[in-house]
Amino acid sequence: MIEVAPGILWLQLPLPFQLNHVNLYLVEDGDGYAVVDTGLGDAATIARWEALLAGLLRERPLTRIIGTHYHPDHIGMVGWLCERLGVTLLMSEVEYLHARLLTVDTGHTVDGPHRDFYRRHGMDEATTRVLVSDGRRYLRLVTGLPQSFRSIAAGETLELGGRRFDVLTGGGHSPDQVMLHCVAENILLCADQVLARISPNISVFAMNPEGDPLGNYLRSLAAMRREVADKTLLLPGHERPFVGLHARLDELAAHHEARCAAILVACAEQDHSGAELVPVVFARRIEDPHQMGFAFSEAMAHVNLLVRRGQLREVAGRFRSV
Repeated sequence: MIEVAPGILWLQLPLPFQLNHVNLYLVEDGDGYAVVDTGLGDAATIARWEALLAGLLRERPLTRIIGTHYHPDHIGMVGWLCERLGVTLLMSEVEYLHARLLTVDTGHTVDGPHRDFYRRHGMDEATTRVLVSDGRRYLRLVTGLPQSFRSIAAGETLELGGRRFDVLTGGGHSPDQVMLHCVAENILLCADQVLARISPNISVFAMNPEGDPLGNYLRSLAAMRREVADKTLLLPGHERPFVGLHARLDELAAHHEARCAAILVACAEQDHSGAELVPVVFARRIEDPHQMGFAFSEAMAHVNLLVRRGQLREVAGRFRSV
C-alpha cells in the first residue's frame, strides 16, 4: 500500500491470469475512503479484503465504490462489498447494464450467431466451441451486483474528500469506461484506458460483430490529449503510476496504426480471414483458447476499422485491401 498522492493510496491485488495483478485506489472521502475498483471476485481477493476491513478500513470505513468498467478484475468484489457494508456503487450506466446483462445472460448456444461469427471469420471448430460454450465464466469471477447503483456520466463532477474530480469516459477497451480527473492537482485515475507499458485489449464481440471499438478508442485518446495536461499523474488499472501522458497517447495510437498497416500489407498480397490475421497482429504464438479469443477479437477490431475507412473489403468471409 503506497500513498501516491496526498490522501490517495495505491494497492495491488493478484490475478490468476497472464496479467497477474490489478490496481485499486483508496481516496480519502470524509471520515473514510472511497475505493476505485475492487479486484476479482475469488477466494484470494476476499481474504485480502477481509484483512483490509479488519485493518486500515476498520477505523476509516469505505464510503462508496467507484467501478470503472464491467470487467471482472475491476468489479468482481462489488456484490460482496455492497452487501456486507451497505455502500453505494457508482458506475456509468452503460457499464453497469453490461455487467448486469452478463450476470443474467449466462451462456451462448453453440449453434447461432455467436458461433457463426467465429466460424465465418476462420476460427477452427474446437476453439469456437470453447469460446461460445463458456458463458458462465463471468459469473465465476464476480460476486454479483447490487440491485441499484448511482450512475455517473462524462461531464459530471464528483467530490471526494474535498477534491473535485471531473468524470471522463472512454470507449474501446469497454463501452463507457470511467476515469476521474482532478484538474487542480493534475491527477487522473485512468483505469485501463491508458497503461504505462502495455496496450489494453480492444475487441470486437459476436454480439456486435460490425462494431468499431478501435475507432472509439482512438477518438478517446485524442479527446484525452485535449482535456488532460501532459504533466498529469496517471493512476492506471494495471502496472505502475506514471507521468508523460501525451507521449504515451502517441505510442498507443502508433501501435494500432502500425498493426492496421501490417494488415493492409498482408491483405494486399492475398485475401485473409480474421483468424489468419491474428499472427499478423500478434507476433507471439497463442495456444490457450481464451487468449486466442482475445487475440482474434482484437484482430477483428483492426479489420472493422479498416473496413470503415474503406481500406479493406470483405469477399466471402475473407478480407482484401482496396
